[in-house]
Amino acid sequence: MANFKENVIALIKSVPKGKVVSYGQVAAAAGSPRAARQVGGILRALDASAGKVPWWRVINNQGVISIKGNWTATKEIQKDLLVKEGVEVSKDYTINIDKYRSNLKTLSKF
Repeated sequence: MANFKENVIALIKSVPKGKVVSYGQVAAAAGSPRAARQVGGILRALDASAGKVPWWRVINNQGVISIKGNWTATKEIQKDLLVKEGVEVSKDYTINIDKYRSNLKTLSKF
């Protein structure tokens, strides 16, 4: 699992500013295509150093901010961070994933 976790973090760090990926995209690129929930768990477990991992660029495959949140991360914070990067987020926390999705080929180098 440590290798999977390291791959997930490296993949998320490679997502360009102003782009998003889905939990499933990250899981597949990290070598475990059925591990989207585990990607969410890895992100939820990030500590104060989470600012170094752009967790806010990961959304669900339908283009919805679906973060369950923890003591430092909420849907509102994720929305604000994405908007600051130029991603349009609607009032209901949806994003045009086709417009903002990062290319999986870029991620699959891991």
